[in-house]
Amino acid sequence: MTPIWTSTELREATSGQLIADVAVTGISIDTRTLEPGDLFIALVGDTSDGHAHIATALERGAACVMVHSASGSDDPRLLHVQDTMQGLRALAQAARARFAGVMIGVTGSVGKTTTKNMLHCALSALGPTHAAVASYNNHWGVPLTLARMPRNAAFCVAEIGMNHRGEIAPLAGMVRPDAAVITTIGSSHLGYMGSVEAIAEEKSDLIRALSNAGAALVPDDTGLDAVFEDAAAQAGCRLAHVGLGENADYRLNGVHTTPEGSQFTLGCRDGTNHVVTLAAPGAHLVRNAGMALATLQALGLPLAPPIAALAAWRPGAGRGQIQPIMAGQAALLDESYNASVLSIRAALETLSLVPGERKIAVLGDIRELGDFAESEHLSLVPDVTANADLVFCCCPHMRHVFDALPEEKRGVWQSDAASLAPFVQSNLKAGDVVLVKGSLGSRMRDIVTPLLAGGVQA
Repeated sequence: MTPIWTSTELREATSGQLIADVAVTGISIDTRTLEPGDLFIALVGDTSDGHAHIATALERGAACVMVHSASGSDDPRLLHVQDTMQGLRALAQAARARFAGVMIGVTGSVGKTTTKNMLHCALSALGPTHAAVASYNNHWGVPLTLARMPRNAAFCVAEIGMNHRGEIAPLAGMVRPDAAVITTIGSSHLGYMGSVEAIAEEKSDLIRALSNAGAALVPDDTGLDAVFEDAAAQAGCRLAHVGLGENADYRLNGVHTTPEGSQFTLGCRDGTNHVVTLAAPGAHLVRNAGMALATLQALGLPLAPPIAALAAWRPGAGRGQIQPIMAGQAALLDESYNASVLSIRAALETLSLVPGERKIAVLGDIRELGDFAESEHLSLVPDVTANADLVFCCCPHMRHVFDALPEEKRGVWQSDAASLAPFVQSNLKAGDVVLVKGSLGSRMRDIVTPLLAGGVQA
């Protein structure tokens, strides 16, 4: 494997001290997933310190370990820096400086990871593509993504997230995107941000990081065009809208959704039309795919190979993956990774598409809504009522939803996911389709795991 960092490059990028001559083929911040040849970076977190795992990293084959404190070891493979987090950022900046390909930054209230994954799939049909792992989109995830970038990458997709004002700008400045993608603007983190307009302003800092040759792509239905246009004017970049509306620069026409997937035509502002087929159900996936392909077209890239690649794309675990449970007698729509009002609505719509005798929704709290929590949760009642035959809920705020449902649709409410899991299992029947959805902090995997492990047989 071609090294991504040599000893000389590590020293120059970090201003650190390293005695050994090493060849780094990957970067790790967790010894449990470390691969031989990795640079292990001993980051210090709120509850952990990577310096406690230096010996383990070396035993497992780390080529080098970045440290910033006395380790009690004089191993020549230790790269000594003033601060390991700053060292990681320095590697990220050096990786971005040497990267000569196309950089795409993705943010949004909902759909950023799925859109990032679709972009990775689509761009891989055109050349070597690097992208963020999972949802590595925060103050350590973004620099880690850049620092891991292979030398031969022609494309890179960086995902950028936020919880508070002022978090996107420094990450966007590190990424320096050629295209900025905002997937959606919704109420995620509303408790911290105070208004949807403030959320749009924060997301638009990704647009402000563009050069005047860059392309910004935003949804056409947010009602916040003034925010996007102001950001684009500050950057001097091109702004394009993507969506179903007549005035969209990239319009999604003829959308047809089925239990097996979707088909639509992407109408581009250059007058071309492109038929797109997806093998996963859900209107929200149509929007994600449309945004991904519009980004490629705005960058002047060919669409035929990416469209063919997307035809084979599938959602990942926790993000809309459909799996058999109960020995194939029922199905699980696994949306357990995270949740917002917009994404729960989309998941419920997908639940209505999947064939089954009964549609069961298992819902946990949406986090970070602050004073808006009760009203935002209650806004879901019409969608839940329309798309689910039986509903199970857990966590405090979903109690409001549960109590507002028609009595015949109420299953069981419990204070947490682990307590709810056995009630869900014991009520399953052959032919059921079960949606599990909630914020990461609601621990909905505590329901998914036993369902996939076997559950109760009908």
